[in-house]
This record gives sequence, C-alpha cells and structure tokens, in this order.
Amino acid sequence: MAAVQTDRLIESLAAQLQPVRRLHAPLLRALLWLAVVSAATVLLIMREAHLGIFMQRMATPRVAVDCIATGLTAITAVIAAFELSVPGHSPLWSALPLPPFLLWLGSSGLGCLANGLSLHGPNGFAGESYVCFAFIVGASVPLAAALFWMLRRARPIAPLPVAVLGTLGVAATSAFILQFFHPFDITAIDLALHLAAVALVILVGTAWRRKLLAAP
Repeated sequence: MAAVQTDRLIESLAAQLQPVRRLHAPLLRALLWLAVVSAATVLLIMREAHLGIFMQRMATPRVAVDCIATGLTAITAVIAAFELSVPGHSPLWSALPLPPFLLWLGSSGLGCLANGLSLHGPNGFAGESYVCFAFIVGASVPLAAALFWMLRRARPIAPLPVAVLGTLGVAATSAFILQFFHPFDITAIDLALHLAAVALVILVGTAWRRKLLAAP
C-alpha cells in the first residue's frame, strides 16, 4: 500500500515538472552584457562626448594607461562575477580583476603626483569632481540592475563574491565611460571622489546582495 502511494506521489510530482532552460556559458553571458553596454555607450559618446578633448587627454601615455586599466577592470570584474555565479567554479576567478584594478590605482596615483597633491584647486575644494562622483553612482544604478538581473538567473550559492565583483564591474564601467566626458586630468580630490563613488556602489550592492541575487 505504501509503495502504491509513493508511486502516485512520484507521478503527481513528475506531472507538475516544467522544463528548465539551460543557461548559456558564463563567459558568453558576460560578453552579451558587455556588448549591450558597449553599444549604448558608443551611442552616448557619439551624441554627447567632446572627442577632441578626449583625444588630447589620451595623447598623454599615463592617462591612456589609466583609461585602459579602468576598462579592463570593468571587463574582468564582470566576467569573474558571471563565472562565480555558477556553483562549483573556482574562487580564483575573484583575482581576475586585481591586476588591472591595481594598475588603475597606480596610474591615477601617478596623476595626482604629477598634478600636485593639494586638495584645493582654482574652483574650490571639490571643483567639478563632485560631478564625477554623481556620474559614477548614477550610471551604476541602471548598469547594476541589468547585471544583477542576469546574474540572479544562475542562483548563486555564494552571493557575496558575486555581488562584490559585479558592483566593482559596474562602477568601473561607469568610471570608464566618465573618461570620455572628463575635461581635466586627475587630481587628489578627484581620485578620492572617484574611489568613494566606487566604494559606495560596492557597499550598497553587497548590502543588498541577497535581495538582488534572489532567485526569480
């Protein structure tokens, strides 16, 4: 009798099963997100950016390295976040964005040395740097919403590293886009506000990680 009831229970559960769509490879999904963001960024740059000023800034090797390192930090952090969202993938993926991130900090630090370490400029204490802070934080919101919507589909078992890397990726993406609108070289207060914006995005993203990465 018990065996019959068990068989009926199994048949009932089996009848309610829905087919599960297998997710694409993490790298492919990361590249898809990056491609969509890149396309939107190109449109924004073509419409709004002062490319002449940008090219003048990129003529300085240190500034070009800074820009490239920022972009690489964004790319590697997003890829690492997608890889770690899948259970069983190596935690060593967490180290992927570390080299470009350190290069980003180093090149920005050299810019502060080259431009002087004074926190005061001709336009006051913060000058236009507060705009950079607002840009990074504001641009990170829609980027994070799109990224976490894709990441949560993998139902990550360990959401903390996924959230840290994901928010680092979106903050670095925003900082990279900012390079095309940044009219002046890096200063100490400018770097401090850039890092504060990145830290704020990471802090909020990790604090809300369970809600943001909860299964849909």
